[in-house]
This record gives sequence, structure tokens and C-alpha cells, in this order.
Amino acid sequence: MPPPRLVSLNLPSRAGPPVGRAAGSPVHLQPVDEVVIGPSGVHGDEGFLSRALYVYAFEHYAFWQTVRAQARVAAWGQVLPFGGMGEHLTMSGLLEAQVWVGDVLQFSGCALAVSEPGLPSAELNVAMGFEQASILMAQSGWGGFYLAVREPGVLRSGESCELLPGPREVNIRDLFRVRVRAAHLT
Repeated sequence: MPPPRLVSLNLPSRAGPPVGRAAGSPVHLQPVDEVVIGPSGVHGDEGFLSRALYVYAFEHYAFWQTVRAQARVAAWGQVLPFGGMGEHLTMSGLLEAQVWVGDVLQFSGCALAVSEPGLPSAELNVAMGFEQASILMAQSGWGGFYLAVREPGVLRSGESCELLPGPREVNIRDLFRVRVRAAHLT
């Protein structure tokens, strides 16, 4: 199995939403080639220390493209731009069931630790262009996950990383399900 790969590195855009993204969307991220990662994420888009960067799986994009077309908010075959789920990192080869709190993504220029799952929100409904998006995320379990910065440095789009196992006590997919139930999101 190939190592996990950073398909797209996405940062906030000062321009309007890209083609394929709903107008008024709170999520305006554009692909970039390289970025310096500080202790709380990317300069200008800093998060909480435990949620410095958000990761979403490339493998889930086909599903969202299909449901957007079914909801008639996008044309059939219209590509959802990377960053469309609000993620800083679009990763391939790294699904929610494969990562655990405390695992480390070791890139050539920085190290990022898995901290918690992403959760559905009203902003997702706006970004996707239809009201059921957050419900579909809750039902699918495809919420992505957050990273804390273990070692600041440079991150480059297209590079692979090594997944270094942490204590393997809390799986991201399982924690997502618990939090979704507790928030009564399904």
C-alpha cells in the first residue's frame, strides 16, 4: 500500500468562492504549492493548538460530487475543488478508520499529530449548497480530522508522509460516532 500523500494544500483566499463553490460559502480555500507551518497552523489562518489544520480524505470527494449533483446544486461531473470541504490538507491513502488520536504524520519538513475528528456543521451545508450535507456527513462518518503541530516547518503539496502510530487508544472514526451521537446530529 502506498504511503499517505498530500494531494492538495489549501489556504484561505481573499477572492470570492472558486468555481463550483456556493456563493456566500464561509469556506474559501485555494490550492497552493508550499506553506510554512507554525505552532498554531498557517499564518493568517491559525487554529487552536489542537486543531491547527483540518484534513479531509480525497477518497470521499466522489461521494460529495455525486450528492451535490443529486441535490441539483452542481452539474453531473462537476468537480468539487480541493479545499471544498474546508480542509487545509486533502490527503489520499488516509481514511478516518486508519488514524488514531496521537498518531503522527511525519512529512519531510514538519510533523503533525492527529488530535480529534472534524464534525458536521451548518457551514458545511452552506459550502455544499444544500441543507442535508451535515446530516450526510454524520451518517457516513466521513468527518475528516484535525492535526496539532508537533514540529513546525514547511509543508509541500504532493509530498508523501509516514504515519507513525501513537498509543492507538482512540480511533478517529469511533470518536466521531460518539461525538455525533452526543450532539444529536443524526
